[in-house]
Amino acid sequence: MKIGVLTSSRADFGIYRPLLNNILTNSDFNLQIIAFGTHLSMFHGNTIEEIRNEGFEVNYIIDSLLISDSSESISTTIGLTIIKFSSFWKANYDQFDIVFCLGDRFEMLAAVLSGVSFGIKFAHIHGGEKTLGAIDNIFRHSITHASYIHFASTEEYKNRIIQILDESDRVYYTGALGLENLNSIQLLDINDFKLKWKIDLAHPTILVTFHPETVNSTLNTFYSEEIAEAILALENFQFLITMPNADTNGNIIRKQFESKFQNCKNIFLVENLGTQSYFTAMKYSKILVGNTSSGIIEAASFKKYVINLGKRQAGRAVSSNIINVEIKKDLIIDSVNNTIPLGEYNGNNIYHNLNDSASSIIINSLKENEANI
Repeated sequence: MKIGVLTSSRADFGIYRPLLNNILTNSDFNLQIIAFGTHLSMFHGNTIEEIRNEGFEVNYIIDSLLISDSSESISTTIGLTIIKFSSFWKANYDQFDIVFCLGDRFEMLAAVLSGVSFGIKFAHIHGGEKTLGAIDNIFRHSITHASYIHFASTEEYKNRIIQILDESDRVYYTGALGLENLNSIQLLDINDFKLKWKIDLAHPTILVTFHPETVNSTLNTFYSEEIAEAILALENFQFLITMPNADTNGNIIRKQFESKFQNCKNIFLVENLGTQSYFTAMKYSKILVGNTSSGIIEAASFKKYVINLGKRQAGRAVSSNIINVEIKKDLIIDSVNNTIPLGEYNGNNIYHNLNDSASSIIINSLKENEANI
């Protein structure tokens, strides 16, 4: 079976990794990776090299991402990506039996939409989810409609996909694929992390990732100011901040943080930690603060509480380690000071499938449907 995998960012590649390894070790499959989006951007760390450094071959490269993050640029990027992928699918549609897509990024939607008229069968991972504070909600459900087979991270999301499609064929509950990385990736110790990043996680550290809210993007300037002022006030802690992704107005947050924290010795801004270092930082941090999906999905498995800011993740199913807080300086400060003393989170992670690994379920599902793929 000829399997294509669309990867547009550091985030989806990290989630894909267990599946890619499973495909590579299975003689029934031929893997071909299609890289595009922020993988090709020096501004976002040129993460295509991370794919290669992991030992994977990048078979196809499609460059269509604009540097600007204005609303017009995002829409233009969608159009340009559709055009670029239209030519790609025309030349290569017969090279794939199934093509994996993941999540809810605008450039992922464009790659998928352009393949529909060529009869490409898409396999969608992480469909059925809800994020009311991000326009990604629209992109995700659109990808679901365009896909042939579906792999949901919870039973609730599986049922939502069935509702969206009004059919239950080829819809599977797998659990969150990215959680398999916890078992397969050897994390760094504190000394190795310090050597690599010049950051000592032995100090009380808070891991921060904040992406723009894209439903009401006019508030991102206010939000970034409130978060920055809260961080500056929490001077007893060390902050490791990973930079926002390529969403509408993400540069507003980026520039705010770069300006506010440029002379702060206890605050570190990192463009891209990579999966190994990011999970290492999560392991040794006291808590997480921000609005990233990794806080919702992975943090519970690291026994971490998460202060989830604002509405970007509103509507997602969450474990009981998630503490929702409005984006206001004083509320953020109070939440950090109240959460740190709680220590480790000892509850369950609702995204963990106890019955089987997500990658195994996906592989077996492909084999079950092989006659129709």
